[in-house]
Amino acid sequence: MTDDIQVSMPRRIQTFLEAQAAELDAAENTQLAYARDLKAFSDWLDRNGLNFETAMRDHIEGFMIACDAEGLARSTRARRLSAIRQLYRFAFEDGWRMDNPAIQIKGPGRSKRLPKTLSVDEVDRLIDAARTTGRTRNDRLRNFCLMELLYATGMRVSELVSLPMAAGRGDPRMLLVRGKGGKERMVPLSPGARDALAVWLTVRDEAEESGKPSIKSAGKPPSKFMFPTGAALGHLTRHRFYTLIKEMAVNAGVSPDKVTPHTLRHAFATHLLAGGADLRSIQTLLGHADVSTTEIYTHVLEDRLRELVLEHHPLAQET
Repeated sequence: MTDDIQVSMPRRIQTFLEAQAAELDAAENTQLAYARDLKAFSDWLDRNGLNFETAMRDHIEGFMIACDAEGLARSTRARRLSAIRQLYRFAFEDGWRMDNPAIQIKGPGRSKRLPKTLSVDEVDRLIDAARTTGRTRNDRLRNFCLMELLYATGMRVSELVSLPMAAGRGDPRMLLVRGKGGKERMVPLSPGARDALAVWLTVRDEAEESGKPSIKSAGKPPSKFMFPTGAALGHLTRHRFYTLIKEMAVNAGVSPDKVTPHTLRHAFATHLLAGGADLRSIQTLLGHADVSTTEIYTHVLEDRLRELVLEHHPLAQET
């Protein structure tokens, strides 16, 4: 294999990723996942004396078999195949190749595991614990606001921590959230979330005026983020919030193993469905592109339907 061919694949992957970012406004996390998956594919081709131009359907299937033998989860294998499909579709449409060897390959599919969730009582305890989690009063008010917003809206953690300051101004009844692929949606705020947000914005403004480092770095303009920090991103990171929610779980007496930011998103959807909300509404609130993604929550309907039958069906009545 020549050096020119060896650098060809990384270059093509980079061009593809740049196009995804520019044309589809792909999220940074999505681009990083594509980059990792396509690098794994590129390395496998290289080890087997193949390259982007010569790889055919059976070679791609061979890579997928190797991923399976490696013990990778079905969801990981499905994601890798999705990245390869998109790369070759892009290559075909852009004229890099005259065919698309990945177009007819059937993927492993995604396992529809029931998401871990929390009871209403556990969520209440977590939110209460947020009031006392943090070194300073401002930290505790911020943490309480974060938890109220997360459970009230079902936002993804990346959407929550990167909320712009402008979204919370004016005591809004709803928040404008920028989700995956730059898609925007409106999510309603509960009275408790609105109150927590109003308190946090007041102390945040006061802290910014006083020039506190976590809010405003020396020589820099005021932060545009609702939850600013001195980190490179300018706002609270997903990793930091992940550790915070674990601390809250300990303080709440809830097992930290079952508590993550995503667990609160699952709880939001599960509790709404159990309370009578319809799937389409929940799909809109969660920002799911396809209702089939939301259907994983229908497991909570089983108990409700069972109770309905036991309560109203004539044959279920005690004699």
